[in-house]
Amino acid sequence: MAQTPTVLHFSGHQYLRHRLVLGILSGKPVRIDKIRSDDKNPGLRDYEVSFLRLLERITNGTVIEISVTGTTILLKPGIIAGGAIVHDCPLSRAIGYYLEPVIMLAPFAKKPLQLTLRGITTDDNDLSVDIIRTVTLPHMQLFGVSEGLELRIKKRGSPPLGGGEVQFLCPIVKQVKTLNFVDPGKIKRIRGISHAVRVNPQFSNRMIEASRSVLNRYIPDIYLYSDVYKGEDSGKSPGYALSLLAESTTGAMHCSEAMSKPGVPPEDIALQASRALLAEVRRGGCVDRQHQVLVLLMMVLGSEDVGRCRMGEPTARTIQFLRDVKQCFGTAFKIVPADPSDLSTPDLLFSCYGVGYVNANRSLA
Repeated sequence: MAQTPTVLHFSGHQYLRHRLVLGILSGKPVRIDKIRSDDKNPGLRDYEVSFLRLLERITNGTVIEISVTGTTILLKPGIIAGGAIVHDCPLSRAIGYYLEPVIMLAPFAKKPLQLTLRGITTDDNDLSVDIIRTVTLPHMQLFGVSEGLELRIKKRGSPPLGGGEVQFLCPIVKQVKTLNFVDPGKIKRIRGISHAVRVNPQFSNRMIEASRSVLNRYIPDIYLYSDVYKGEDSGKSPGYALSLLAESTTGAMHCSEAMSKPGVPPEDIALQASRALLAEVRRGGCVDRQHQVLVLLMMVLGSEDVGRCRMGEPTARTIQFLRDVKQCFGTAFKIVPADPSDLSTPDLLFSCYGVGYVNANRSLA
């Protein structure tokens, strides 16, 4: 009888997604308790249950046990199967909430993943599908996951009623490459996508104008694209948003976005996104705050070699992720100031020795 692997034990509802992802990748059962146990409405929320259902579909042989009150879950991981999957996301969270962890798992599936998600495409809490398409997927290409990796936005869906649809295609890899990304370079171009659905189409142009008024002071190479969706493809609710991304000479990317709010003119939304982008760039590093976790995970899974990456200050989520990674894979990062001679930059250099994770699920073709 094979010995049962040690159960990883966590508490609390925060960081639920990345803990389950780590459990599935490391093949260790995960037990999470005290999920909102002191809350007036204890236990898992609908979007978390939906995420567990999605994990169950993507994998084969995964057993998920949820306690009666919903405050404790136990996940025994199976193999990541992939294939064609359609999933309806509840309207309490955007599609980005589900895509982010799926992107971490998909390259290690048995078959290439073709995932169709329906629901809200852009909201204030999670990464929008535009940012995932233009920033998150290029980050995966740093690790050699590129051929056939794409995200198609079929329909937009603004909160509260959603109605959006995206299709995510991901190839499988045997192993991810080691990352060595220490030169952030200088910002050379800014790109952006503005979209307005079920409102005056002029809103999109107004956002672009306002955003240019801020960004043109810094750099001439700005291209803001107005994305138009008509009729059925524009979802069920009115809304508009602007996603911006700044790319450096070495390929480092920083992104920001802002979403329409009731009673706020499009110009203010654009200014909010533009200022957020400038703040991101000022934080420095080769990877922006939202993608620290993804890049660090792929570094841990890299081939047995030392991976290095320069980043700005880690967020609370990143710090907790580093602790969880140590618990799952036993990998600790060495973190030193990126430039000891220049104390004005808060940048840090993260380096770790990859575990040499090999995709054992891959069907031998």
